[in-house]
Amino acid sequence: MRHPVHHKVDVLVVGLGPAGGTAALAAARGGLKVAAVERRKEVGLPVQCAEWIPLALLGLLPDLMPNLIQGGGINVQSVDAMITSLPSGETSRLRTPGMMINRAVFDQAIAATAERAGAALYLNCRLDGLDTLRHLASVESPQGKMTFSYRVLVAADGPSSSVAKLMGLPKQAVVHARQYTVPLLQPTRETAVWLSPDFPGGYAWLFPKGDQANLGLGMDKRFAVNLKTPLDNLHQKLVSEGRVGHTVIRRTGGLIPVGGLRSALVAGNVLFAGDAGGFTHPVMGAGIQAAVVSGRQAGEAAVACLDGRGRALESYEEDMRDHFEQALSRGVKQRVWLKAGGKDETLRKGWVAFPEYYAGDAA
Repeated sequence: MRHPVHHKVDVLVVGLGPAGGTAALAAARGGLKVAAVERRKEVGLPVQCAEWIPLALLGLLPDLMPNLIQGGGINVQSVDAMITSLPSGETSRLRTPGMMINRAVFDQAIAATAERAGAALYLNCRLDGLDTLRHLASVESPQGKMTFSYRVLVAADGPSSSVAKLMGLPKQAVVHARQYTVPLLQPTRETAVWLSPDFPGGYAWLFPKGDQANLGLGMDKRFAVNLKTPLDNLHQKLVSEGRVGHTVIRRTGGLIPVGGLRSALVAGNVLFAGDAGGFTHPVMGAGIQAAVVSGRQAGEAAVACLDGRGRALESYEEDMRDHFEQALSRGVKQRVWLKAGGKDETLRKGWVAFPEYYAGDAA
């Protein structure tokens, strides 16, 4: 019987999205021996994201700045504003300076930078066992079983985190998303959002990417199971208006965590980052910047912890809550109005483009 291949590392990162890639990079640059395992065969694919990032994110990733500025495959186009449409037809324009990116290339660039810094990357590998008392993880790979002994583990494996499941932690609240990539017939530097009773507990979006666009919706399946019909209806409406083409170039879908931060971001020597930690905004669904911030902080906390610098892991928990909890908790609270839906005055309380979102009381 073939024995599992065993690896001894300082830090094991599970997941190689923006949070995991950034955590692996920070830990490797701190001089630690790092391994990162990713269940997908290729980092970043399939893309399950609308692919917008705020300009503020650029300063957090200096290694990617040349690509972003010089057009190295990441930056697709700039975005100036978001247009929100209410059921009555009323619209609101909110300035949202940012850019549309090629998310797969973005994730791959971070992972490649981490690998150059010394992190060992293992793709097409599924975490199937975790003993947090012995600091031991088992992974199924195409070459057979592997085991990893680690000193710190960073869980960055998405809203359906295998780490959380194996630790017996509760599932996160989620909405389901479905997205098409379609031809864009009217170039624009504005994203579009539709709030409607047709999208209970969520909203629909159109995000431009040059001559294409990401057209999608997120909904709470407790109120409506079928995402395909309302998305197809919206697609046909935009086709009839001459805004997009009839062809569906790509289809994708996924889960968006909407419950805010986990009750604990640190459990023993396990740190949760990105979607696995609930850092995604419960209303907007935006999570790339929070993933990068939490991933980097998790990697740096691992370095500090293993250097013997006091309460490094506890400080990660405290810092992340100081940075994110107020906005995410407000989002959880105000989401009730998206669920109630139907009328303009109700939906205004549930969407970030309107002052009622910040002044309203969802209790």
